[in-house]
Amino acid sequence: MAEKKAFILRINPDVLKEIEMWGADEFRSTNGQIEYLLQEALKAHKRLPRKKKN
Repeated sequence: MAEKKAFILRINPDVLKEIEMWGADEFRSTNGQIEYLLQEALKAHKRLPRKKKN
């Protein structure tokens, strides 16, 4: 698994509450849900970084 980097995120409290509830509905933590949504957005816009070959 790739190493993860921590950072501070400022977010509207109402948006955060919705993400928390959505994550709970899908059995993910809030952090996991945000990460999932970002991955899906990157995939949808073909912006995922290419995997490095060994």
